[in-house]
Amino acid sequence: MNARFHTAFQDRTGRTTETIDLLSTATVRPGAPDPRLELRELDGPDHPRVTRARAHRDDVRVWTSAGGGVLVIGRGVAGRWETAVEVDEDARHRGLGRALANAARHLVPDGDVVWAQQAPGNARGVRAFQAAGYRPVGSEALFAAAG
Repeated sequence: MNARFHTAFQDRTGRTTETIDLLSTATVRPGAPDPRLELRELDGPDHPRVTRARAHRDDVRVWTSAGGGVLVIGRGVAGRWETAVEVDEDARHRGLGRALANAARHLVPDGDVVWAQQAPGNARGVRAFQAAGYRPVGSEALFAAAG
């Protein structure tokens, strides 16, 4: 995860990377997520979090929360189930990020774990996933082909 290695690797391969993320995982839970979230599954929403997920994941599914959040689940690296959440600015500091991260544990269609990446500098995001039972297992940098 050395910056000099990343730079040399990118120069040599023409690939790009954005951040080095904290990689965390949690076990999947049976049953439905908390109904107080009022999750609604969407087809093809136009949201930056969803656009990014579709660029890096397959089988992407998206839910919105009546409270002002977005939850994304899809198949990422090596086919693993991955989740991402985003909370609207005016809905922050109320536990919605934690609730959405926890909901992902109930919405993974099969398998026994769900993975999530958080930018280490996003302390709120890291805390939300850890409060929802995700545990850090390493770090990860995704190198994408140019274009």
